[in-house]
Amino acid sequence: MSINLFDLTGKVALVTGAVHGLGMAMAKGLGGAGATIVVNNYSQDTLDEAVAEYKAAG
Repeated sequence: MSINLFDLTGKVALVTGAVHGLGMAMAKGLGGAGATIVVNNYSQDTLDEAVAEYKAAG
């Protein structure tokens, strides 16, 4: 029997600072493992750019 230790399907991950750099890399990794990503930021402009990048990445 195989167990996928990184299957986050059905989980929600809140990643602060995920509009660039390390935070974005972590959020993409968590999303790639199946988690729903919640991102917050103080600037709407950079948040919109980050959301577009996440959507492009799938």
